[in-house]
Amino acid sequence: MYKELLWIFTQLPDDYIVLDTETTGFPDENGPPDIVTLGLTVVRNREIAESIEFKTRPQKNISEEAQSIHGITNEQAAEFESFGAQWDQIAEYLIEQLIVIHNASFDWPILLDHVARYGLPMPPIQGVFCSQKAAIPWAQAMNLPCSQRGPSLDTLTKVLSAENLREKSSGIHGAEIDSQQTARVVETMRRSGTTSI
Repeated sequence: MYKELLWIFTQLPDDYIVLDTETTGFPDENGPPDIVTLGLTVVRNREIAESIEFKTRPQKNISEEAQSIHGITNEQAAEFESFGAQWDQIAEYLIEQLIVIHNASFDWPILLDHVARYGLPMPPIQGVFCSQKAAIPWAQAMNLPCSQRGPSLDTLTKVLSAENLREKSSGIHGAEIDSQQTARVVETMRRSGTTSI
């Protein structure tokens, strides 16, 4: 139903990178939170080709709420490598790619803040595509629950009958798992935009 509202997904390139982060919390009066894990899923020819997760040592404390979401403690995070030390490897994946993010208005500014904070070079990219915002017209037509940011990844996973990777990890959020889940949902929506759901 309403496959015409999924047209934007049918226009995505066959190759792109999905990015997700888990952080120390939410933006507050002290600025954006710090990245604790950064997940990248490489999509090639509309199939998941590779996934990787970078664990980065935050400068800020991880809030109790954030710990309950991703399960990483301050003690564990203190052992991770710094963001700056891993940036060259992360940036290599991003060069000249379209970056797909579910809730880009959260993750992308945090990434840019880290790049600026550490004085790192940002590689050239094709652009950033927010799968959450792009799904709003279809989700609203389908009467799915939406925040002002759009439908959640869990909502789309369920309604599209996509494989639920979080269920296999006891519901814990992870940057690598969530980037893979986003790739699965985006490709399901692409297919749904050209056929009947």
